[in-house]
Amino acid sequence: MALEHFSDVVQRCQALPDYSYTTEDHDVFTIAGRTCIEEGNSAQVLSIVLDEKNQDIVRCMGWNLLPPLIQVLLRKEDKNVSQCLAVFNHLLQTCTPKELLIGLLEQLEQDDPDTIAESLHLLLGPLQKVLLRLDKRKASSLGMTLSSVLDQVAKLPLPHTKEQEEDDVFSLCRSCTDLIHFVRPFVCEAQQNTLNNKAQYESANKMAVEHDRGKEDELRTELLKFCMKTLSHPLLEVQLKTPDILAESPLRNFATEILNALSAIGESLPSLVYQPLLKRKQVPGFLEEEVRYPKESLASLAHLVFVHHLAADIFPSVFSPVFGLRCNMEHICLLLSRAEEYRIQKGLELYEKSLVRVEDGSLPADLLEIKTFLTVPQNLVKVMTMCPRHDLRTRGLKVFQLSIDKFNTEAKYNFFQYMLKTSNHSGVEGYVIKNIKKQIDFALQPDNSNTWFEGVHLLPLLRKVLSLPDGPETDLLQYLDRIMESLNLLRYLVIRDKVTENQTGVWTELYKIEDTFLKPLRVGVNMSRAHYERELHNTMETKKSKAKEESMLSVTVGDEKLPNMTSESQIQALHSALHTFDMIESVLVRIEELTEVKENL
Repeated sequence: MALEHFSDVVQRCQALPDYSYTTEDHDVFTIAGRTCIEEGNSAQVLSIVLDEKNQDIVRCMGWNLLPPLIQVLLRKEDKNVSQCLAVFNHLLQTCTPKELLIGLLEQLEQDDPDTIAESLHLLLGPLQKVLLRLDKRKASSLGMTLSSVLDQVAKLPLPHTKEQEEDDVFSLCRSCTDLIHFVRPFVCEAQQNTLNNKAQYESANKMAVEHDRGKEDELRTELLKFCMKTLSHPLLEVQLKTPDILAESPLRNFATEILNALSAIGESLPSLVYQPLLKRKQVPGFLEEEVRYPKESLASLAHLVFVHHLAADIFPSVFSPVFGLRCNMEHICLLLSRAEEYRIQKGLELYEKSLVRVEDGSLPADLLEIKTFLTVPQNLVKVMTMCPRHDLRTRGLKVFQLSIDKFNTEAKYNFFQYMLKTSNHSGVEGYVIKNIKKQIDFALQPDNSNTWFEGVHLLPLLRKVLSLPDGPETDLLQYLDRIMESLNLLRYLVIRDKVTENQTGVWTELYKIEDTFLKPLRVGVNMSRAHYERELHNTMETKKSKAKEESMLSVTVGDEKLPNMTSESQIQALHSALHTFDMIESVLVRIEELTEVKENL
């Protein structure tokens, strides 16, 4: 029945003038034609579609047959695949590009990851052919297509292991490869347009250049938007495998192709990476600067260049490592400020790679006047103290130390002051104090004297270190790391620095240190010990009383006897706290002994 309807409407339309078909003709053609394909009459449909007398009808209405054809082609095992493929290819050659584009994009929309990958693999080639047939509105149509394609790619799961990428278990690798093949001719066209306009301009044919510039800019803009979007997803979200882990990586190849495409359409990779410092000129077009060059995409680009060394052959090495670090700090700050672990990891990798190129002790203090050089350490503190992944916390600490090593002496001094003021974390403050001790020790070595970690300059820093945040009421357990490192530093100073030399000024300052640090700390230790001893006594008494009650009364539910509740864990914690106070006091007593002996010499 459907075949008869389809034949009838085609015969009726043969007698009509070109493109004067009614709405009813369109509806009957669409419904009957689709039903024929769905019922397996593809051979008959192919015969009708190929008939020379029906080409005007096919050109006008044939694109409506795309949905059932594509469904058959996606199934692959259907016995009518060859006839449907022939119909499909003929429609691509005959129908108008505008209708074909709409029809193909409608069929691109899928939800199941397996179907998405198959759909992209099937339709990207036809979409490319259709777009290449367009003249007017090619750029905007390409932009619409790329946006739809990337929305589909975003639905595919990301491979996390070497095996997942090798086996392409989620089909993302094949989809990315297909996407590169799809976009390549448009990149070549944009590149050729740029070369032609440059040649025309050099020939003083400026009017021709201005005439073609609008078309070129629009095509370049759409390709730029595509590259920027891929840098954000999937390239920012996947962890690329290095060649020693995966010799042939489709995702690494995809990233390389994206960077090559950026260069081909006239975008300077150094200018993109170094954009925070190399302020770009206003670019004509309908996109604002931050829309044209999203910050996340630029951070991803910097990571690909500096961590994976992609596009190394087109990236100049004339910029100094310090300049590179300054630029990358913007990208690092953005990556480390996010909660997603893959962003944190890439921020740490980019920071580490940027730092290792810098000579130790070479970064001047005036860099700390740049906002990112203060913001990034704050972000690092959050990573070191709050990130759920142990490996990222450990790496954060490693990079934190590496950043300290790169500062010169004055910069280290200022950085330590800033971190003691802002970190608000005992462990971090303790680590900073340990670094201060290291710098003082270095300054006290023969021929290493400097003005920042001895004498007058050192005293303000020592006052910050040798203090209690809340005086005698300070929570000693909460601030244990900071307190112990402060005590260790003071013990080192009174041992290492002779009273007669007083290079650090500690002996001049000792009476103040006793009043503001040692005496309040001893009071705090005594108060805390008394409190915890009382808590321990009460807990022990409660445990004894419970033991007596339990010997007199047992509680059961059904046939099950409930387990007795003990206070062992609480008692253990109280004993641990008391041990901590003993440890603090032992260092206090040692410092008092050392100062008393030396002052009497």
